[in-house]
Amino acid sequence: MSDLLAEVQVPDMDGTLNSLTEVKGKNKAEKDLFGEKKRNAWDKSTEARCDFYPKTKLVHRAGFWFFALWQKSIMGRTLTDIKSDASEVSHFATETATLIREVIGHHLDIGNWCIVTTPKRRHLTRNFATLIGDEIGKLLKIPFYEDVATCKSKHRVNAEFELQFLPPEPNIIVFDDFVTTGSTLHSMKVLLEEKGKNLMMFTGINNKL
Repeated sequence: MSDLLAEVQVPDMDGTLNSLTEVKGKNKAEKDLFGEKKRNAWDKSTEARCDFYPKTKLVHRAGFWFFALWQKSIMGRTLTDIKSDASEVSHFATETATLIREVIGHHLDIGNWCIVTTPKRRHLTRNFATLIGDEIGKLLKIPFYEDVATCKSKHRVNAEFELQFLPPEPNIIVFDDFVTTGSTLHSMKVLLEEKGKNLMMFTGINNKL
């Protein structure tokens, strides 16, 4: 029996354990489940676009109606490119003013109207919607009021606005350059209707298919 036991060879477990440790360490280096995830860079190739194909619509969203001149599209310029192009201010203003006059008609001249925009969020100077709203006011010969409301927070959904100036006109056109969820226009509607104002909503691009 002693001779048989002497012939038995015990495997080298140290080498095996070392090998397993190396593999485990390698896998951990490749993928750390508890490591802090890095935020991916913004992929501008997936940004919303618009080809400016004429597609005027009366849209119902977030519990209210608004007119939209154009529709988000697969092809065309990105919204970032559009907002950074100074020539688009005149483009948006001319087309929107034409639509407003077609919708409101002669009541625009005798109805004591004005135009305002939604609150500024990121671009506080040379704000795209503000520049367009000012130009629309000049084209329609009605007052344009800047910074009628400000944002209490930068959240787009369930945004809370604070009234800074109440226009004296009973009829107000609220303009926004792009509308996605509709929450921004809805907040303006709630804010101004509480003051007894009659509102009509217009936007350049309906940013939702």
